[in-house]
Amino acid sequence: MRRSSLLSLLALFALAATLVSREPAAEARLKKASRAAQRNGWVEVHLEGSPSDIGFQHGYLLAPEIKDSFQAVSTEMKHDYNRNWDYFREIARDVFLPRVETEYRDEMAGIVEGLRARGVKLDLLDITMLNAWLELPYYVKQQGEPSPPPGDHCSAFVATGSYTRDGRVVIGHNNWTTYNSGSRWNVIFDIVPERGNRILMDGMPGLIHSGDDFGINAAGLAITETTITAFHGFDSAGIPEFVRARKAMQYANSIDDFTRIMSEGNNGGYANNWLIADARTNEIASLELGLKNVVLRRSTDGFFVGANFPVDPKLTQEETDFDPTDRKSSANARHERWLELMASHKGAIDAAAGRQFLADHYDSFEAKISPDERTLCGHGELSPRGTASWQPPFAPAGAVQNKVADSAGIGKMQFTAAMGHACGINFKAAVHLRAHPEFNWQKSVIRDLESRPWTPITTR
Repeated sequence: MRRSSLLSLLALFALAATLVSREPAAEARLKKASRAAQRNGWVEVHLEGSPSDIGFQHGYLLAPEIKDSFQAVSTEMKHDYNRNWDYFREIARDVFLPRVETEYRDEMAGIVEGLRARGVKLDLLDITMLNAWLELPYYVKQQGEPSPPPGDHCSAFVATGSYTRDGRVVIGHNNWTTYNSGSRWNVIFDIVPERGNRILMDGMPGLIHSGDDFGINAAGLAITETTITAFHGFDSAGIPEFVRARKAMQYANSIDDFTRIMSEGNNGGYANNWLIADARTNEIASLELGLKNVVLRRSTDGFFVGANFPVDPKLTQEETDFDPTDRKSSANARHERWLELMASHKGAIDAAAGRQFLADHYDSFEAKISPDERTLCGHGELSPRGTASWQPPFAPAGAVQNKVADSAGIGKMQFTAAMGHACGINFKAAVHLRAHPEFNWQKSVIRDLESRPWTPITTR
């Protein structure tokens, strides 16, 4: 036998041995994990075990989706910042990854292992940057470099006591973002970690946190948020927001726990007004988390709403460039509409009402039904003004998915969710790009966003 043929044969045997040895290990790590058939646009996965195993299961089961989401988000980032990907990898290496604690570093490393087992070549810096994507603008702005403004996303509410039909908590949220990334925000994660609480949350493939931050844990807490518009400030020595958000979802057993975990090491990234519901006590809270100002409000008989407006006057003055008197702004118009809905539905708020709220098309500034950037169900693609402060006119962006939970559901770790606009309007990418060719740079990654029916979500 010729030497070259012998070497080739030996190489084939070595490859076969590698595949055989890898398969039992992968099967062992996947034993407690599962992926269900897609339902109404949602991809549901169950992950369980050590941080490394949870990460491996995540990367392995969602490998095609992670590859696709990475391509979509990185394309958007490179366009918005006018930078190549090496720039973002350096920030991940120098700013974010060194401040990720071992548990979540191990989980992200596990994602990389799972991806490689499926032939997807992303590494730890890529996955770190994907997770830190939402807080990146705060860092870049703090460095004095050109960047897009931090996104002002989402509409949300939480209510209890005399405002709800049964006197118990109800919470709801819709995620506002570009249709490019938002069409991929369609994973339901059911996570059973070695330590801490079981989590049921929405998210994007590759993220260890929810990102738009809607979740329930086994301690009876439901958590969501909306970002604070025109916020500035970032502490490069702080703990990344994506780490604190995941840790709080996993380890908080009370409103006090959640506040403490989110506040410790706060880096100011992705600054949010967090809404929290405790189904055991029927108490609700609003945690407005600035970098310098941290304001906690609590109630057992009332409501809190979010639409990207800062609430606390001191925080508004010291940490934002927001104008609370500008009624035509998206944040202020939606805030006004939330107050109207809470007042008109006092004593009748339940999960069904919450689903109606998230489909609302009343523009309080124009005093008419007009689906646009100022309505709770946001439609940037229909608005000539530009979506809030973060997109140009007619941007393909808006409310991309929706979630609502009540006290009974939280206790059972259940909620309802709907992909796409809750109002039922569909977004057709090709039609929009023909009408607005200025967005053709997205052509390779943007896709249709179909509005799907409300779907019951539970642990698996």
